[in-house]
Amino acid sequence: MTSKSLTAPRLKTGSASAKVFVTAGARLLRWRIVKTQAHHSLITALNEMVPVRARRQITYPLERLGINAPSHRVSKLQECYAVNHINRKLTLEPKVTINARIVVVGASDVGLSYLETLAFCPHLRFNNITLVSTHGLPGEMAPDNLRDNLMGKSHCYLHQDHSLTSLRSWVNVVFGKMVAINRQTKHVIVAGGTKVPYDHLVLCTGQQYQVPAPTGADITQEEMTNATLPNSPHRRFLGEGPRNVLTVNDGHDAASVLHTLRYDFLNAEGQLIVYGNTLDAYTCVQTVLALGVSGSRIHLVEPPLKPHEPTCFNNPPVEQGVRSELAQAGVQVHSGYFLAQWNDGMGGDQVQSASFTSKAAPLRLECSFFLSFFQKMVDYDAFKAANDACLVYDGKLVIDSTFHTNDSCIRAAGPLTKFARRYHADQWTHANFFSKEVGFQLAANMLHLFDPTLENELPPTPEMDQLIPMYDSAKIQAAVLPGGVNYLHVGKPNLKVPLDTYMSSGDYGRELVTGSVEGGDFFRLHVNQYRTVETITCYSKQPIENTNLICLYGVHERYLNNLVSRFDEGLLKDFYSYFREPWCLAIFHDRFADFRHEVREILLNRPTSDEESLEEQVRQMIDEDMVLSKEQRRHLVDNFKDSGAKRSVETRLLSYLSYNYYHLPMYAKPGMV
Repeated sequence: MTSKSLTAPRLKTGSASAKVFVTAGARLLRWRIVKTQAHHSLITALNEMVPVRARRQITYPLERLGINAPSHRVSKLQECYAVNHINRKLTLEPKVTINARIVVVGASDVGLSYLETLAFCPHLRFNNITLVSTHGLPGEMAPDNLRDNLMGKSHCYLHQDHSLTSLRSWVNVVFGKMVAINRQTKHVIVAGGTKVPYDHLVLCTGQQYQVPAPTGADITQEEMTNATLPNSPHRRFLGEGPRNVLTVNDGHDAASVLHTLRYDFLNAEGQLIVYGNTLDAYTCVQTVLALGVSGSRIHLVEPPLKPHEPTCFNNPPVEQGVRSELAQAGVQVHSGYFLAQWNDGMGGDQVQSASFTSKAAPLRLECSFFLSFFQKMVDYDAFKAANDACLVYDGKLVIDSTFHTNDSCIRAAGPLTKFARRYHADQWTHANFFSKEVGFQLAANMLHLFDPTLENELPPTPEMDQLIPMYDSAKIQAAVLPGGVNYLHVGKPNLKVPLDTYMSSGDYGRELVTGSVEGGDFFRLHVNQYRTVETITCYSKQPIENTNLICLYGVHERYLNNLVSRFDEGLLKDFYSYFREPWCLAIFHDRFADFRHEVREILLNRPTSDEESLEEQVRQMIDEDMVLSKEQRRHLVDNFKDSGAKRSVETRLLSYLSYNYYHLPMYAKPGMV
């Protein structure tokens, strides 16, 4: 058969525009789903196809690479779209149809990760997945820098990631808020009375910023301070909040707030109060400044921290930099204040003034709008639905180590949840971990119910049943801070401990810092006692290649061109410039982690059945003494060379560079020189 390529015309079908490519010789069909504002019915054949995961792209320093840059087809910015694929081989592979009714409540990062994992199982086809969400799936609105920067980013899902996955092709969406759960008839009731039946219910509503509850303190009374408050500032506010008290929890809220400020505040008179000490409070101030509001009209009121609680930055230089930028912008900052009253206790449906208490003198401010980023709490309707359904609730929804609530058909994950008290781990919750990994593990746990290729999951042993699961992925925060400064923090999941306390521990390792906050080029790396990168903090007035720098987490400093020794020798003055050099691009490739695993396998394998592997030799030496002598190190190096492991590692490295050469053409290959 002669091979020729046939391209079908661009069709207006599916959930967006699509394009079909048919190659007669290869028997290949590819369906491209491009997000548009229009919604259409899906093609029937899409159910037979396999969704293709998008790969993470390297951010290339094209000016530095010059002629060694990858082809324009690789490096150019392309339209974001989802791809579904089928070929002759895939048509012969059976797909298991799952008709179980799976209902996910909440379009949080955990919920989206769970849905993505199920939708991208190539041999399973879930026909009845439903998402219940107030605003549906995120990412439907057109990109907007102001809106997207109003809150910090977790880097679980960026705006373009939603187009690359096209979950709406596989998930039914019910717009609305869950108000009740009927466990007997197995259905969820959405505001308005709609009933959504389920066989398996997954609760991922997370936590949201709420309207703050005033303590009711009268600041006209003498000696009224935070120590003599009549009510707790952390209690829940019940009822309808004033019209001009606003909260932001997602893109739709951000768009609404920006619209309100642009048309009702920007060109009018009055003051704006931003209440909170979270990262989102600072990003909100920057967004309002970028909107064109004068800094003199903005008051940032920071509630006091809990005892031994660090700030949201947990880094003194960064905190000083943010304070300096706020002062330069003219923003008035009031630290250590709790909200006492609105309108001097006179009530009303609109706030005209707000009063606050502190350790010393009280504060009263006039305001036209009040933006609250004080604390996140479980939404009241979600709490009431769970509580009325007799699900165990102890400040948060209680789960076990396998995501189960006290109902075997209901699972939950994310900041909504806490582990049962029998684990004695009250400080650890899913909020301490990377939400995307939590959602993936939730889906992996449930796949044992549906996937016939997986063995039945054995119940945990009594010893393991007393342990909570721990996750390895880094916790990420990215934001645009006051002054237009780009901020990135990548760190190991841990409890909220002040940095100085953490650094005082004997096994902390060391920190490597280049640049300064004042110069707008601050870069801090924390290398642990095993010389592995554990924390990355960037504070830069120049753009940051976030997706590249995140790849440094968990990498040994030897992979980074002997980073520590170069730093100690004074050869590294700017980490930003250092990690833009061409040599490190292989580390930013999405297959670099696989290469590292291959190298580790080489060290684990025995050269012969009679010889010990290098890993076994190291373990024996460490069992005798944790500190290796120079002779022992020399012995290991000699064995590494003589056993053939060194040659195997070099061969794997060359294979890795050669196989990914279309992404990494800046590296020389054997025979080129």
